[in-house]
Amino acid sequence: MLKEDYIVRKERWARKMAGKKEPLVRSTNRLPPGQREVHNFPILDLGLQPDVQLDKWELKIHGHVENPVTINWAQFTALPQFTDTSDFHCVTTWSQFDMKFTGVAFFTLADLVKPKPSATHVFFKSYDGYSTNNPLDVCMDDDVLVAHSWNGQPISKAHGGPARVIIPKRYAWKGAKFIREITFLDRDILGFWEVRGYSNTADPWTDDRFS
Repeated sequence: MLKEDYIVRKERWARKMAGKKEPLVRSTNRLPPGQREVHNFPILDLGLQPDVQLDKWELKIHGHVENPVTINWAQFTALPQFTDTSDFHCVTTWSQFDMKFTGVAFFTLADLVKPKPSATHVFFKSYDGYSTNNPLDVCMDDDVLVAHSWNGQPISKAHGGPARVIIPKRYAWKGAKFIREITFLDRDILGFWEVRGYSNTADPWTDDRFS
């Protein structure tokens, strides 16, 4: 990511954190092609919903970083908290608008571990064995976070709690549920669905579902 682009994104995120960002002007065509709007939150997973107790939960963040860490739940929730409202797009053709997630911004986690210049991609692993990948510049957007709450309530186990990754500008499979590990890489490694024929870029606005 270019330094100038990073600075612009971080300034935009900082305004959100401070509650000073102007409301987003929604376009009239905010529903991506091939999607339909729903008003519930469908449950989709690998058939396994791990029961991760908060006193056992850990998030390992490592790889091409200056300060690798493993944080527990108390340390995670003690980090600066970030609330953002965004749209959620699932590859199975449903979208829900204005979902309010609270957690720790990816910017905060990146500041904590300090990615090296060699870091170009991020690989996420989950407690259920799931994995997915994203370019670092996608993760360093102002609306990306590791969320523990949705609409003011803790994220349930059915929806990937106690914590899940939210990347609003990509189809939802790019945001791992039941998150347990974040690895900064100097190359791209395909995740669970990517090796099974799903798109590596997963852009809803170009209907980019499959490779």
